[in-house]
Amino acid sequence: MTGANKGIGLAIAEAILREHADTFVYLGSRDPERGRAAAATLARADATWRARVEVVELDVSDDRSVAAAEARIAASRGEDGLYGVVNNAGIGSGAGADLATVFEVNTLGVRRVCETFLRSIDPREGRIVNVTSASGPSFVATCSAERRRFFLDDRMTWDTLRAFIDECVAIDGDEAAFAARGLGDGSAYGLSKACANTYTMLFAREHPNLRVNACTPGFIATDMTRHYAESEGKSPAELGMKPPSEGARAPMFLLFGSPEGNGRFYGSDAKRSPLDRYRAPGSPPYTGA
Repeated sequence: MTGANKGIGLAIAEAILREHADTFVYLGSRDPERGRAAAATLARADATWRARVEVVELDVSDDRSVAAAEARIAASRGEDGLYGVVNNAGIGSGAGADLATVFEVNTLGVRRVCETFLRSIDPREGRIVNVTSASGPSFVATCSAERRRFFLDDRMTWDTLRAFIDECVAIDGDEAAFAARGLGDGSAYGLSKACANTYTMLFAREHPNLRVNACTPGFIATDMTRHYAESEGKSPAELGMKPPSEGARAPMFLLFGSPEGNGRFYGSDAKRSPLDRYRAPGSPPYTGA
């Protein structure tokens, strides 16, 4: 699992260890020290988990790091394929991160891990869970009809999607240029997550024997979101944020449950949701194409 040393990633790791006693967790962390600290936190919760966790240095924005992580895990697994991969690592557009940087982690990082780890995943029942965001569908909802069709195109190719990403990076910071292309204000985070959802659909189509889906964890109190509460002088709970444990619900369902179909997007309540508009948790599941 990528981005597993804190927040939602660490909560997913804990849920796996707690609920599935026969499962081993490779805890991916860009910073190995933070990864080891996270593993120690899990071991304090239950000493028996220590033998079921291995920290792996993994920076999803770096080809060599991802390749090295896959090679290390493949060597330790031998002939046993991985049951699942969880792409949880992500960054927001704050702290001066430009669009290229956000894409590098939130979209290209997801592809980098999927493509690199493909040879290690069990080809018969392997699962890939891409933790994206409801910001993706919310962004698509603000786009022109033509652009909405682009994000929903079930014949999308990687070359086409990558060319689109490059086009967006080239006009980063020019709101008028984004608006002229039917892309609203070009919100970096929402745009990157919309592309990650489209890539999930694309990758699932190319690998029909795998179970590949995306989901939003919900509005969760993490390092990425707490500044919203701080800016309003409120606590995360007062702003409606939920604890990281709640953010593990949908990813856990996609890992171990029985989601219908493939290449789909699920809400934080683990119900299917559309790719082009927000569906509130608790509302009827999406049933469209």
